[in-house]
Amino acid sequence: MPVQYKDPGAVRTKESDFVPRLPPIADSSLEKAVFTHPGVGNNDGATYDRLEILGDAYIELMATKLVWERFRELPSGRISQIRESLVKNETLSEFASKYGFDSKALVPRDYLGQPKRWIKTKGDIFEAYVAAVILSDTANGYKVVEDWLTALWTPQLTTTKAQTICLNAKEALAKKIMGKGIELRYVDERPPIQLEGGKQTFFTRVYLTGWGWNNTHLGSGQGPNKAIAGDQAARQALQNEELISEITSVKEAYKANQNKNN
Repeated sequence: MPVQYKDPGAVRTKESDFVPRLPPIADSSLEKAVFTHPGVGNNDGATYDRLEILGDAYIELMATKLVWERFRELPSGRISQIRESLVKNETLSEFASKYGFDSKALVPRDYLGQPKRWIKTKGDIFEAYVAAVILSDTANGYKVVEDWLTALWTPQLTTTKAQTICLNAKEALAKKIMGKGIELRYVDERPPIQLEGGKQTFFTRVYLTGWGWNNTHLGSGQGPNKAIAGDQAARQALQNEELISEITSVKEAYKANQNKNN
């Protein structure tokens, strides 16, 4: 028997957790479908099954455009990473909870005890909602949704931009000690920790092989993604001024000897 699932971990909207006004769905049949799980509805047209596919595509496009415009100095790989943080199920699920979608959803009863599946379901419902808003307002729906999602994503992107500006320690470390045949390896120190709201903490170590050092641990770091954790590891390595100075001295002596022989 289907139930309306009330998520006990839903994020409450308060002044410090502001979300923009939810755009309405102009078509009542589409709105009903958005909140109906395929395991409950009688046909695909009465559930979110087809809607979420379209909504997923819209969200992917809007997120790509937004990140591309705001981070013009970043390479494509980093753009993809930031986009993924905006469109992943955990992020969309959190948005769904903030708008109370969890209390409106009709889902199979066995979902009550399956948190991971419920996160995926809430993400699907959010994607379906995006599609329904656009389909129900062919003239303005796309622009309305794009403005809405931009407002939702902006706080996260503001934090990301600040972090990105600071991500220069790996480049600085490489500039100091890298050379032909020299290897700097960034490896997972241990599995990431899963935090509330789908967030994670990653742990990274950096090792040097070369200039007489073999797989030597230089530094460790942690952060909300691998890029930041790696940068923190490089930053810790740079703070070990005695070791870095010793390595660079060997590097400079090697270069001087090479120039002398040439």
